[in-house]
This record gives sequence, structure tokens and C-alpha cells, in this order.
Amino acid sequence: MEVLHLSDITWVRGKRTILEHVNWRIRANEHWALLGLNGSGKTSLLQIISGYQWPTHGSVTVLGMRYGSVDVREVRKHIGWVSSAIASRFEADASFDKAYEIVISGRYGSIGLWQPPTDEDRQDALHALEQVSLLHLAEAPFNTLSQGERQRLLIARAFMAKPKLLVLDEPCTGLDIRARELLLSSLERTQNNGEGPTIIYVTHHVEEILPFISHALVMDEGRVAASGAKQAVLTDDVLRNAFHVDVRTTWENQRVWLTVR
Repeated sequence: MEVLHLSDITWVRGKRTILEHVNWRIRANEHWALLGLNGSGKTSLLQIISGYQWPTHGSVTVLGMRYGSVDVREVRKHIGWVSSAIASRFEADASFDKAYEIVISGRYGSIGLWQPPTDEDRQDALHALEQVSLLHLAEAPFNTLSQGERQRLLIARAFMAKPKLLVLDEPCTGLDIRARELLLSSLERTQNNGEGPTIIYVTHHVEEILPFISHALVMDEGRVAASGAKQAVLTDDVLRNAFHVDVRTTWENQRVWLTVR
């Protein structure tokens, strides 16, 4: 089964071409990293995948459902999303909610709980918190958690809806090295147990691309610079051209590390 199929996607806004001839196919059992500089088209691509923006040309099929012939709102129910924008909503609207309550809210797609949770809700939330090593903070209010703990909490929340596709939009932004590695370790653990959805991991930093991520797509100025198995894509030449700076890559423990030369 194809999880995602973007065919010849072009998006023109005013006189500016934001995306041009983008093709991307994600099959079952693949996990992808999406890389590129700011302004390279990553966010625009995500908006099109989630149905919040329509391309000027091309076709979009997500989880076997082709946009234009299905209710996009139904497709979105199967797409999980973790980003700093979501975190800021909880900071403003649910800062005193307990961690397990925020996780449960992911099942209903709400900020805060508007109905009493069931026993099943609570058990599933505790399981999700255990997966990201936050079970000991189940009763902690959101505003007492560190930034790294909040990000792991939001990943647990995304799992509550049992998405088939999970977009992690720069989840390590603002984290220190220890918090980053804790988050990445938690994420890898959720995938190693075979329970996780297909993941699109969006980042500027290649060292965040974990072993379970099998493929990578690199954007440059609205075009696909390279796409495919990560070992073939994350090379000196590809990243040098896409990042517009001289870099060198090295591989260690199935992770790639970048040095600016």
C-alpha cells in the first residue's frame, strides 16, 4: 500500500513558484526524513499533504485517498502532527492540564478535555506515556514540564489517535543535546516495538535522522534535490548543493553526522 503519492506537484502563489514538479512516493514500512533550508518548500509541502493548501498542478493521494474525490477532513483524522505551533496552543489554553489529560485529548483532536475520559482512555494514555518514558509524570501539569518533556508528551498525544501517518515537524527545535537525545531515543523505542505509524520527520539537522528512518527527501528552492534510500541521498554532494555550504558527512552507528568545512 502507498501511504503517500504526490505526482508532479506545482504550487504558484501570485507570481512566485513555491513548489515545482515535486514527486514523492512513500510506501508501507518506509519512514522518511524531509530536509531543506528555510524557504526550500518543506512547510508548503506539508500543507499540501494535510489538505490545507491545494496545488496549482498535480495530484495528491494520502493513504489511498485522492484529494478532490474525498472529504479531506476524513483523511486528516488519520494524520498525526507534532510541531511547535501545537505546543504553543497548550501553553496558552491548557497549561494547567495534567500530562495524561493532554495525551487523552489527542484521541478527540481537542485542546483540553470536553467530556470525562473513560477507563480505556486512561489506560491507553498511560501506555503512550510509558512509550516515551514519561509515565512518572502522568499527573504533572503541562506548565511544569521542560521543553523536551513537552515534546515527548505531544508525541504520546499524537499516538492516541492511532494515526497511520505521523508528521514530526522539527520536534527537536530549541532542545539541548540531552533533551534531544532523550526525545530521539523515545521515538526510536516506539518504532522498534512495531506499533508506530509511518513517519515523516522534518528537520534541518541530519544527525537527528535515526536508524529506523529508511529514506530521505531533500528540498532546494521548491524542487526535489534528491529522494530515495537515505544512504544514497545524504551524501556530501547532495547536502552541499542543497544547503549551499561546503559540508562533509560521516556515518556512525547508522546515523549520519555533518561537519561544515
